[in-house]
Amino acid sequence: MYSHIDSFVNYLQVEKNASAHTFKNYQNDLWQGLEFFARLLNKEETNLQPFDIDHAAARAYLAGLRSQGLARATINRKLAAWRSFFRFLSREGVVPDNPWTRVSHLRLQKRLPSFLFEDDCRLLVEAPRELSALAWRDRALLETFYAAGVRVSELVGLNLDDVDLAARFLRVLGKGKKERMVPFGVPAKDALQNYLSKGRPVLAGRGNPGPALFLNCFGSRLSARGVYKIVAKYIQRSGLERRVSPHTLRHSFATHLLDRGADIRSVQELLGHARLSTTQVYTHVTTERLKQVYRKSHPRA
Repeated sequence: MYSHIDSFVNYLQVEKNASAHTFKNYQNDLWQGLEFFARLLNKEETNLQPFDIDHAAARAYLAGLRSQGLARATINRKLAAWRSFFRFLSREGVVPDNPWTRVSHLRLQKRLPSFLFEDDCRLLVEAPRELSALAWRDRALLETFYAAGVRVSELVGLNLDDVDLAARFLRVLGKGKKERMVPFGVPAKDALQNYLSKGRPVLAGRGNPGPALFLNCFGSRLSARGVYKIVAKYIQRSGLERRVSPHTLRHSFATHLLDRGADIRSVQELLGHARLSTTQVYTHVTTERLKQVYRKSHPRA
């Protein structure tokens, strides 16, 4: 089974262009699942064969996951890993069919993405005020994040030649290594110019920056974890008393565009969503926001 998993992970990397995050999650989910099936079938993990895992074993696996109290989204991800793995094995002729196709995903409770109001976003992006390399970087990072609505992984993956300051465009490498062009506004341009002329040279002198746009305090590429820390720092400084993640800025970007009349197809393209249904959740967000405003403002609400 381990050799089959290795072949599957290689397939995800080479043929499907899956992100490192995706194939590592799938690999870990499959390895952990092998431990379960070894106990269930009373076999050594190294002796397990794909045909040992039938529909009954797959159902037992689902029941075992539910008994652990895992989140439904986590359970669905693990099921997706096994379904994709056996789809690969079936296509390769290793197994005659895929027993996971008859194991249904759990229904998820729909949750609307959290977002910040426009004034809150302004407070957040303008919070870095010190005259220092890190503050100039943080201001540029927050302005770019909100202005372009990129994912955290896309933000930290930006290189110097991905930024066109004159045209105010970013070249973004999204999921599945799909490239898209995303515009940004004048405040983000000014913050980036300031960072590139005064902040990045200082940080670059501390390490080996390579082509990375955003650098950490040691002069190398900023990590996703670093972005989370930066956002948390300025959320606290801004006095915004709520839970906010970096992804909240992406949600705010989409919500504010729709609030101001952008068509949903354009927002889909800017966000890099493969399916329109993924973007349509933001129409529910804007509706809910209007309800909140009405309840707070109308005398007979």
